[in-house]
Amino acid sequence: MTATTPTYQSITEATMMPRLVRLGPNLYGAVFSLMKLLPARYILKRAHSRGDLDAGTVIVETTSGTFGLALAMQSALMERELILVSDPAIDANLYRRLTDLGATIEICQEPAPVGGYQEARLRRLAEIRAELPFTFCPEQYSNPDNPRSYGVVAEQIARSLGTVDCLVGPVGSGGSMCGTTAGLRELTPHTQAIGVDSHRSVLFGQPDGPRSLRGLGNSLWPANLDHSTFDEVHWCSAPEAYAFTRRLHATHALFQGPTSGAAYLAAKWWADRNPDGLCVVMLPDEGYRYQATVYNDAWLAENDHLLPDPVAEPALVDSPADAGDGWTRMLWGRRTYEDVNGTVPRSGGSLPDPVLS
Repeated sequence: MTATTPTYQSITEATMMPRLVRLGPNLYGAVFSLMKLLPARYILKRAHSRGDLDAGTVIVETTSGTFGLALAMQSALMERELILVSDPAIDANLYRRLTDLGATIEICQEPAPVGGYQEARLRRLAEIRAELPFTFCPEQYSNPDNPRSYGVVAEQIARSLGTVDCLVGPVGSGGSMCGTTAGLRELTPHTQAIGVDSHRSVLFGQPDGPRSLRGLGNSLWPANLDHSTFDEVHWCSAPEAYAFTRRLHATHALFQGPTSGAAYLAAKWWADRNPDGLCVVMLPDEGYRYQATVYNDAWLAENDHLLPDPVAEPALVDSPADAGDGWTRMLWGRRTYEDVNGTVPRSGGSLPDPVLS
């Protein structure tokens, strides 16, 4: 008997792909442990292969969430120095894990007058890069390798499930939804894309403002967000996202974060209304960071986030300005941002193109 050589994978390679889980007769979840591992690993590996990431190059990025964790994991495996620029929203458990992985964290204590903390973080990022001789910035918001990395997810979904009539997912950098949708539409051009955003996010035309729902939405327009990808946009509140995060756990034993709950809210609604169509929902990360918050009834009550009876239908509006504060949907119609009436005008607020050397 001939012995076979075992195949070994790093933890990032072994866990970057989603599990496909049935959530209903025509609804499947693409369930990630940490979705950002996919673009983080892809971007860094591609940079290394181009010669942009040698042993003396410092990786620098702005993030307050899971992309930073994914970069820290991959940077540790590649034995590269990593500096992350964040803001006070970063939670203590994530901070400890990042530093344990060897990352240096810089916190911007004050938001910029325009663009909020994200603009402040970008400015500090530029300062750090000017101070160091060799840096590489993954730039998840504008690096085309971000959406490109999700081509393998589209292949996995199509290979396993066949024709997908609708893809639903949260939108932050634009990478996961735009990249996965593009891959699916190579086989099925009719596949609908529903992007889920938070209120007071500029991504789909609302004015910037404070947001308690983290992990989706943005204060600046990412270059990777191709608005013409989307057939519909749904905005939901933090209590609605938290309620469906808990429902996803209670009914399907899926312990995910609140961006997954927000996406599940819209996906379940679409699947129920379209029994003959197949829907896939992107569920980005696990819920361990949220045990003291989203999964804590006392915290929900103290912060006025309890929602005993969520609404069954989103309100349909014609303009982002009419979205209100609750669950709302708008027919985007695969239009560009400028072609949609009622959006906040863009005035130089887009995130810059990446500097990859």
